[in-house]
Amino acid sequence: MPQRRRPSLNSPLSDQEVAALTQLANGNALHLQRKAEREARLASTLTLHSAASTTETPLSGMKILMISDVYFPRVNGVSTSIASFRSALERLGHTVMLICPDYPVGQVDEPGVLRIRSRQVPGDPEDRMMRYRDLIALAPQLAAEAFDLIHVHTPFTAHYAGVALGRRLGLPVVATYHTLFEEYVHHYIRWLPRRWLRLAARRLSVRQCQQLDALVAPSRAMQEALTRYGVTTPSTVIPTGLSLESFCHPQGTQDDSDFRAHYDLPTDARLLLYVGRAAFEKNIDFLIDMLPKVLAEHPNTRLIITGEGPAHDWLVRRAQEVGVAESVLFLGYLNRSGPLQAAYRAADVFVFASRTETQGLVLLEAMALGTPVVSTAMMGTLDVLKEGEGCLIAEDNHDDFTTKVNCLLSDEDLRQQLAESAQVYAASWHEDAKSAELMSLYRRLAAERLANTRK
Repeated sequence: MPQRRRPSLNSPLSDQEVAALTQLANGNALHLQRKAEREARLASTLTLHSAASTTETPLSGMKILMISDVYFPRVNGVSTSIASFRSALERLGHTVMLICPDYPVGQVDEPGVLRIRSRQVPGDPEDRMMRYRDLIALAPQLAAEAFDLIHVHTPFTAHYAGVALGRRLGLPVVATYHTLFEEYVHHYIRWLPRRWLRLAARRLSVRQCQQLDALVAPSRAMQEALTRYGVTTPSTVIPTGLSLESFCHPQGTQDDSDFRAHYDLPTDARLLLYVGRAAFEKNIDFLIDMLPKVLAEHPNTRLIITGEGPAHDWLVRRAQEVGVAESVLFLGYLNRSGPLQAAYRAADVFVFASRTETQGLVLLEAMALGTPVVSTAMMGTLDVLKEGEGCLIAEDNHDDFTTKVNCLLSDEDLRQQLAESAQVYAASWHEDAKSAELMSLYRRLAAERLANTRK
């Protein structure tokens, strides 16, 4: 009996496959939203029964106010998460307004996004700082919008203004704890002992989390870390989902040959890809340090590092010190409307070794485009990665990581098998399903708020 022909390695999902997987994901999202509405009705009925109230909790579209210290054109996981949840919540019939800083370059006006005048953060050319007083001055305007709750995404001006606005407007405030700051701060404040900085970061996190009505953790590992700190605010694990259709089929997508030709890469070169900020905490030097052992077996390999950040110059020097500078290509940020997808599709293996990731959306992006992954599984990536489901999980050492990479580069059948399973697995993380989980939390908080106002 003839065997079924496999699709080519790293080939994108067909329109029919995308439609089928999206229908499944949307069905899950609709189920979760209806479940959330039933739970909200039940909570409202049970709480208000003793007061003999006949007024139902409003369960149609909710109005959500999001506040963040970062958003596009600043490219990072927080910006991506906000954009994902906003678009999915609006598809589910809800209204979301985002308050965020303005940026002097690359900013694009969007409906429902209110940009606040900002200034540069000292020593950080990528980020901007909003003025607290400008946010608080919006209180009368925001009160007229009749929001149901406030969702804060960052712990700086946005956090303190969000908590203050919640009190003034009588709204519950929920925040997503996106970043494990104790593992980041020592890279930027080098003149103080790391132990002091970790302790200060933990205490600040506890103090801020205790000011909230609820917390969202993007992974179980993050939730467990907050519990160890001593945070008692109720928390829910809700990862960011993937916009399968728009990410896999953006306008102007390049094909693999265009990518290689554009960067003068040999057609037979083996490509390892990293996508993310060029930051110290991303452990990119680990990938550079393990590269000589890959080159020993596959001398035509190239390690492609995309993204920008404070560690860029240091990583360039590290590649020179290790003797692999000619095999490492630093590309900077790639546009998400074609060039980034072309890089994913051109790569033979996606490599990742961050020890502090709260989720690892780039792992899902790689798998959605059929690129097998070799990664360590620590913190948030523990929730994302499943051995054999589009990936090989490596131990946190150069020998095992290199063995996994070389295995994939040498075994065409294994790479093909992981490429196929990767696309199916990534589809299960559709953003509509994850947003429906978030809506369940929103409805519970809104029902509790309504019950408290009627006591």
